[in-house]
Amino acid sequence: MAMRSVQSQVVLTRALLTRSMESSRGATRYFSDGKGKVLSEEERAAENVYIKKMERERLEKLKQKAAKESAENEKVIADKTDGTH
Repeated sequence: MAMRSVQSQVVLTRALLTRSMESSRGATRYFSDGKGKVLSEEERAAENVYIKKMERERLEKLKQKAAKESAENEKVIADKTDGTH
């Protein structure tokens, strides 16, 4: 009888360990490349640097575009007000 209870405890412990390993494995999948490959720390860091660089460039382009449109709008308004006097 004692042997059965030890075996059942071992089976239960394995099941719990397997379940906890599966749930923690899902957390590491967060850093995957979309092809199922789990990225290393260096690859994640390089990817983060690249993403930040691309975001900065995109924001800079948007700022330049907004400044250009603002200057054009001010010019149009100035032309309209100069023409009415």
